[in-house]
This record gives sequence, structure tokens and C-alpha cells, in this order.
Amino acid sequence: MDALPVLGLDADDTLWENGIGFAAVTSRYCDLVSPWVDEPVAKAALIETERAHVKDHGYGVKGFILSIIETVITLSEGKVTGSQIAPVLDWGRELIEAPIDLLPGVTETISTLAADHRLLLITKGDPIEQHRKVNGSGLADWLWGVEVVAEKNPETYTDVLRRHGVEPTGFVMVGNSLPSDVLPVLAIGGRAVHIPHAITWALETVEDEELEHHEFTVLDSFTELPALLAAWRDQG
Repeated sequence: MDALPVLGLDADDTLWENGIGFAAVTSRYCDLVSPWVDEPVAKAALIETERAHVKDHGYGVKGFILSIIETVITLSEGKVTGSQIAPVLDWGRELIEAPIDLLPGVTETISTLAADHRLLLITKGDPIEQHRKVNGSGLADWLWGVEVVAEKNPETYTDVLRRHGVEPTGFVMVGNSLPSDVLPVLAIGGRAVHIPHAITWALETVEDEELEHHEFTVLDSFTELPALLAAWRDQG
């Protein structure tokens, strides 16, 4: 009997909520710097700090909180006090310790998918944070493998699939991010399914022209995935 096909799954904002918590903390950060700048300036400055430091800080709560602290100091021109900035650390702890909030229908859909796929979770971020989420999600028993990577690009996907003995042309990746879950997989010859989330981090967006000449499927909900994959199987 042939091995079951491998299905790649993103984690944050594909299987469980993530962006909502970061958006709430961003709102608090904007309130913190409101004596010095307005909200649009505050958000733009934070994004630029994150963009500049993501290679060093990585993805996840720790890099996010470090970026907030640095940006507050910069925007306030050093006038922010220790007592004003101290709560930022508590915000980070809240994000790290937050319970896992699965998106609607995920548990039932994962159990269905696991019956005829090997489910390979591929997520980027801090390994400790991401494995805590996996273990707290209740989904771990259905997963064939978990890969926590520093970046999702064609090289990373090629390496992950090679290590697992998976041909890119037979691989499907599912996720909410166009630059992380869709475009790099298409670049190595795989297929991708985009399931947009209501909140998209600025660093996970692409310009429309970057999507030209790329074919991928867009679903409204993760629960639609089994039917799509079944249709693809029927089409050969």
C-alpha cells in the first residue's frame, strides 16, 4: 500500500487564533506612545522596527515585545519612564501564556484529514512558543510531524520535504499567509491553499503584482479543505 500523501499545515491563524492577541497588544502600545505620536505613526514605526530586527529577533512574542520596547524609547526620544514601559513585559507574558483558541471546526476537520493524509505542521517562530501551542491545542496526536522553522522560503520547504522524503510536486501546503504558505511552495513546484484570516500582519502581505501568474486555491474556511482535497483526488 502506498504511503498516505503529506499535507502541510500552517499553525498560527490557520489552526488557532494568534493575530487577535498581537493586535490587542498593539492597541495598548499605541495608547502608551500617544503622548508623543498618533496611532498611524506609532503603528508604522513598530512595523519598521519589526522588519529591521526580524532576522535577529525572529518571529514570535519575544521579538515582538523587544520591538515594542525599542520603538517606544525611540518615539518618546528617551522620555518614557521605567514605570510606563514596565507593563510591556506583562503584555508579553500574557501572549505567551494565553490559552489556545482553535478556529471553528478545526478539531473535526483535522481528524478527517488525518484519515487519509500524513499531516505535517510547518510553522515559523520561537520553538518553545510553537511547541507549547501544539501541545496545548489538543491536535498533536493527529500530526505526523512538526517543523518549527526560522523562515518560510523555498529553501526551507525544499530542505524540510527532502528530510521527510516528500517530492515537492506531490505536496500541498495550507495556510493563511501568501508570502509564507503559498508563494514559496508554488516556487518549488508544490500546490497551495490559501485560507485568509481576518487579521493579517503587515509583514505577511504581498503586492498584487507578486501574485500574477500564480495559481492557487482560496477557501473561506478550514472546514472546506477535505472536500477540496477529495475533489482533487477524483480529478487525478
